[in-house]
Amino acid sequence: MQFKAVVHIMPRPEILDPQGKATLNGLKNLGFQNVESVRVGRRVELAIEADSKEEAEAKVQEASRKLLANSVTEVFRFEVLS
Repeated sequence: MQFKAVVHIMPRPEILDPQGKATLNGLKNLGFQNVESVRVGRRVELAIEADSKEEAEAKVQEASRKLLANSVTEVFRFEVLS
């Protein structure tokens, strides 16, 4: 069976986010004064072949830990859709 997985990767809260800061400054310059903070992350979509949703989740977890997210500076969450 094929599953679709979506992985959301964000900088850890204690890590500085220069891209988020630059985006916040850009928004302020465009008149969005009500925006107080911005954190910029990534979204990765995967098509996974697996026998069950649980197996697909395990594969996504492993791929995220080993390659997609840097555990020192980033946190991730994911969802597997059938």
